[in-house]
Amino acid sequence: MTTAPTPVPPTASAAHSGGGATAGPATPTPAPATAATAATAKAPRPAKRRAGGSRAWLAALPLLLFFVIGFGLPAVAIAIGAFTTSSDAPDGGGTFTMDNLTGSLQGAYWTALWGSVKLSLLTALIATVVGLPLAQAVATSRFRAFREAVMSASGVLANFGGVPLAFMFVATLGNAGEVTKKLGLTKHGWNLYTFSGLSVVYLYFLVPLMVITITPALEGLKAQWREAAYNNGATAVQYWRHVALPVLLPSLLGGFVLLFGASFAAYATAEAMVGSSVPLISMQIGDALSGNVLVGQGNLALALGLDMIVVACLVMALYLPLQRRSAKWLA
Repeated sequence: MTTAPTPVPPTASAAHSGGGATAGPATPTPAPATAATAATAKAPRPAKRRAGGSRAWLAALPLLLFFVIGFGLPAVAIAIGAFTTSSDAPDGGGTFTMDNLTGSLQGAYWTALWGSVKLSLLTALIATVVGLPLAQAVATSRFRAFREAVMSASGVLANFGGVPLAFMFVATLGNAGEVTKKLGLTKHGWNLYTFSGLSVVYLYFLVPLMVITITPALEGLKAQWREAAYNNGATAVQYWRHVALPVLLPSLLGGFVLLFGASFAAYATAEAMVGSSVPLISMQIGDALSGNVLVGQGNLALALGLDMIVVACLVMALYLPLQRRSAKWLA
């Protein structure tokens, strides 16, 4: 009967391998790495990240330069000119004054500013209400071709404006347009060259813009939320009222603000279609830049531009926090 050999420790094995010689001092076995040594080994990594992060701003340098040259310098020039007299003033120009700013908020200029605000509020509200169900149909569609077609068309139509858009509506819905004559719209009081007609034209590119803006937020709604609501006896209306809409509210408000800014800054379409029949601040700036101002009020257009910049800054101040808040829920 044989017995199993007794295991020999590593130190003893090393001694026997020396031909029976006396074993020297045992070689110490490396101790396992402790938490302190692991932390020390990983210490250089944050330094590399910091070094890479310190150079990351170089990638954004072209964008920063473009922003400074394309927006910063003109904004500073507008601000300076809005508070100084023009070169055709009796004093030779360059004198500090508040007349330009106060004049831009009075009379026809104030009417034009308020007209632009009303037009932007109305069209942004309608586009938000109409664009939400369209975007929901796109987000819940099972047909990939349909989704891609709608999103591609929305991307094109959202950037389609100016003189071509005005000509298209004049040819179709103008007083002598094909659709107007066939349906007899003039008998029912339809007139394209009014505030209402211009609103319809603006909706042509604002509704697709809303679809593009709100579709990612709708896709971020988790299916578990709907299932949990239905399992607790909620209807579809209750789900949208108590779950979906509160979560989407920041995105909806952000989209509304974005549409407001797009409508507020539009110029070419209104200029080509209605001219000065509908008072808008962009039309007043165009007239002032073309020289249609009184002597000594050449910088009035800069004051009107400053008014638009202030409105745009207020719009962005509302838009950015809403986008950050919606991203927390839909991430």
